[in-house]
Amino acid sequence: MSGIRPPAGAGSASGPVRFPLDLLYRAARMYYLEDANQAQVAAALGTSRPTVSRLLAEARTRGIVHIEVREPQPALRAELAATLVTALSLARVRVTPTANPGSEGSVLAPAVGEALAAANLHPGDALLVSSGATVHAIAQHPLADLPGVLVAPVVGGTDEPEEYYQTNEITRQVAARVQGTPQFLYAPARPGPDLHAILVDDPNIRRVTDLWATASAAVLGIGAPPSSRSSLPSVLPRDNVFLATAVGDICTRPFDAQGSPIELPGSERLLAMRLEDVRRVPHTIGVAVGPVKAVGIIAAAQAGYITELVTDVPTALALLERLGLQNAG
Repeated sequence: MSGIRPPAGAGSASGPVRFPLDLLYRAARMYYLEDANQAQVAAALGTSRPTVSRLLAEARTRGIVHIEVREPQPALRAELAATLVTALSLARVRVTPTANPGSEGSVLAPAVGEALAAANLHPGDALLVSSGATVHAIAQHPLADLPGVLVAPVVGGTDEPEEYYQTNEITRQVAARVQGTPQFLYAPARPGPDLHAILVDDPNIRRVTDLWATASAAVLGIGAPPSSRSSLPSVLPRDNVFLATAVGDICTRPFDAQGSPIELPGSERLLAMRLEDVRRVPHTIGVAVGPVKAVGIIAAAQAGYITELVTDVPTALALLERLGLQNAG
């Protein structure tokens, strides 16, 4: 939305005026209110297009033009959330404005923070966090003040270079954001048979994995179908025939469209929270954006892997379309 003020009030802004204020006003009015393009403005004023571009830029600088970008959909977002709560049988859905690539963290983090604050966590309670690009992006922004809460990962480490696969680092970042205490899991996500037998009984490992059974809340990314992803952790081999039916993953454990876990070779050695244990966490906040994730989000909700959802408007609309409720709004 743009508005144009008459030039009499424009001289209060700082900086020298390169063009007469009335000329700035005429150029701005033709361009913003009369829908003339820059060539037409230039012809009407007897000047060049580059000069018109400078006129318009100075008109904004001097306060003659005020551009306001309004978030257009608060009512729509509330309606989408209410519809999805019922359709997916969730306790709460929070729908944010569109989370464009690069803005996912700043857009989603306030809603995740609200969800964490509403979980009523106390010092000593465990908050679990997954790896993944979305959770990593959220961890870069303020969340909620949860002093004394224990923050723990739900999967061991991998040797992928991408920072969003580094579970201990994400754990550290989230703990810092909530004023909690990080609990690090110093173990590979899928150790060899001999090492796995040692790790599962290691007290330092059990200190973290025992929290999976007693956690009060979790923030879990929902992965896109493996076939649609440009990057997969090594524990999800792209060429594995079993992954062909996967619609998403949580805690690096894939599942199909019915929400049933897909067991891969070596799954028995995976140091990651099992999906049946995820169901037992009282507050599981699923975070996911992108229409490609719609089927996976629906499967995760219907299987009981999440109790709440944080997503954006385009993803919410894709969910309704997939559910056959696209006309609900």
